[in-house]
Amino acid sequence: MIFLLGAVGLAAALVLTVEYLHIVADEDYVASCDVNAVLSCGSVMRSNSSAVIGGIPNSLFGVAGFAAVTAIGAALAAGAVFAGWFWFLIQVGVTLALIFVHWMFYDSVFVLGLLCPYCMVVWAVTIPLFVLVTSETVRSYGGNTVLYRWRWLIILVWVAVIAAVVISRNHEYLF
Repeated sequence: MIFLLGAVGLAAALVLTVEYLHIVADEDYVASCDVNAVLSCGSVMRSNSSAVIGGIPNSLFGVAGFAAVTAIGAALAAGAVFAGWFWFLIQVGVTLALIFVHWMFYDSVFVLGLLCPYCMVVWAVTIPLFVLVTSETVRSYGGNTVLYRWRWLIILVWVAVIAAVVISRNHEYLF
């Protein structure tokens, strides 16, 4: 599952990067995900929020992070077993990603009033990645397995809350 989530996130980050490069090269470029006044990747990418760390496009951090997660997921699918310290490092990475994604969610929904469909895919895969990695990190240290047993319900509720906020703020543009 980590492999699949990483691959989906990587694909979305790559598309965002290509779209960003087109927008930088041509100010009149219409992004493939510009649907209406609110569902508009192009408008989000033209905002200052699209490159908040040293002017580097946010999507490039996504490409790097999701490529790493995809490789880790492939190793797990092949039977790799990682030590607790490795899970801890992965945990640090996905926690930073989760914080950043929630900031982007807040900025998109409440500040910009814009939604980027590819960004929403990144939000949708980062949340389960965080929960899955957290449950594995806790298990690797011999911790409580309650989180592990309830991980799918936690993911479902968390994503549902995010979706409900997006829909409640933008229902006139989404339906």
